[in-house]
Amino acid sequence: MRLYLASTSPARLALLRSAGIEPVLLSPGVDEDHVVRDAEHGGEPLGPEAMVRLLARAKAEAVQGDGIDGFILGGDSAFVLDEVIYGKPHTPHVAAERWHAQRGRTGQLYSGHWLIDHRNGTAGPSATAVSVASVTFASDISDAEIDAYVATGEPLFVAGAFTIDSLGAPFISHIDGDPSTVVGLSLPTLRSLFRELGVAWPTLWNRA
Repeated sequence: MRLYLASTSPARLALLRSAGIEPVLLSPGVDEDHVVRDAEHGGEPLGPEAMVRLLARAKAEAVQGDGIDGFILGGDSAFVLDEVIYGKPHTPHVAAERWHAQRGRTGQLYSGHWLIDHRNGTAGPSATAVSVASVTFASDISDAEIDAYVATGEPLFVAGAFTIDSLGAPFISHIDGDPSTVVGLSLPTLRSLFRELGVAWPTLWNRA
């Protein structure tokens, strides 16, 4: 059973590989800001759950087409602190600001999943879910440690400006929920989505 991952995230790829799945990588090329603006046009701002679900769907549907025989997975993540949604910071200044604000505090990481049954080259039913995990940051992180971490460039292109599977891990003191959710793709949630579409998880294993 082939899984197509509509994402360029190295963390999501590593996570699937660790679970025995070698996906086919496809770049969705979705303008996330544009998709969100269109959805909010003339209405209320999207909440975190609605936003990550919307973007996961947009990414999955963006890569549909001929030559795809299997399942397409789109994913998106956002971090929420004080009811404010934070995506990727993109710049060192913004990343440092966020770390100073979240030091010693707890926020929620939302990961959206959109799975499309695209077997035999035809788009069929889809399944979707959003998983949430709480993340608590160490209270004794020094300014020098924040500067050093931001200087690595790692936090610039991940939701919330942190990771738990790489250099950011030592600065996280507690996680309440599925840890893979914080990486950007909840493996238990994905297994449930495949079950919903009638597919047993072991049939996806294709790595030695």
